[in-house]
Amino acid sequence: MSGAVQTGWAPSAGPAAPAPGRPWRRWLLAATAAWAVLLAVLTWTSVRDDPPTVREQRSLDQAGPVVDRAVGELVRAAGAAGVLELGPARVAEGCRVTPFADGARLRRDVGVLAPTGTERAVLAGIAGRLPASWRARVGSGLNGPELYADAGEFVAVEGRPTVDGQVRLVVDTGCRPVGSGYASATAAATGPETTALTAALGALGRPSDATPELVTAPCPGGGLAHTVRSTGGPGPAASTTALAALAGDAPLLDKPPVYAYRAGPVTVLADLGPDATRVSATVGCPG
Repeated sequence: MSGAVQTGWAPSAGPAAPAPGRPWRRWLLAATAAWAVLLAVLTWTSVRDDPPTVREQRSLDQAGPVVDRAVGELVRAAGAAGVLELGPARVAEGCRVTPFADGARLRRDVGVLAPTGTERAVLAGIAGRLPASWRARVGSGLNGPELYADAGEFVAVEGRPTVDGQVRLVVDTGCRPVGSGYASATAAATGPETTALTAALGALGRPSDATPELVTAPCPGGGLAHTVRSTGGPGPAASTTALAALAGDAPLLDKPPVYAYRAGPVTVLADLGPDATRVSATVGCPG
């Protein structure tokens, strides 16, 4: 019998061994999940405990005093003869601070006299009298000159002309957490602005407002700027000529239905629209 090995198919060695497992993949997935959980916990702790570093973490109650002081600075910069009125504070809820948190924004505004053709000069003059830290500047916007400034604490200031001989200066917090909310300063409306408001309403044949709306702002040198505003509803349309005698035939602004004049230290502004008559009287900050 021959001892030669027969060539051909190799003898079977049985079924193939399974590929070795890869446990490192399971460990990688577990580590990734644990790291994501850790990051979420650290983020939540930081938002809850760390001091704020961006606007969205400073709540509305923290920003409110900054806005009020900014309004006072704008009133001083505009000058007692230039300020027409302080607008009421407006809080708009429903914005989103984050995808998971609601917020609100606070806006206040100041109306300033700016006859047609003087808007850029008026804005430039205001910008030049604002604090240097605000970095106020006046540039060209889509509809005319615009003022931009930073009042600090992520509170923005913008100013632009309106269509009725004014520029409107707006102080805006942007969207941020509500916190305990905005609380406006309280004061009594008993100064010369109340007397001037009553006289204007009388000239227009409107009853005096027993509880006029009062808006204030702290002046940089102390004291308060005041605006009292009649909240009278609709009635017969009034004419600006009814106020001419109080203005001494020397109005600051006569662009019907808007009329403004000075009565001693008070600026009276009337908006005699067809649906409502709105009259305000303002005492600004010393220069």
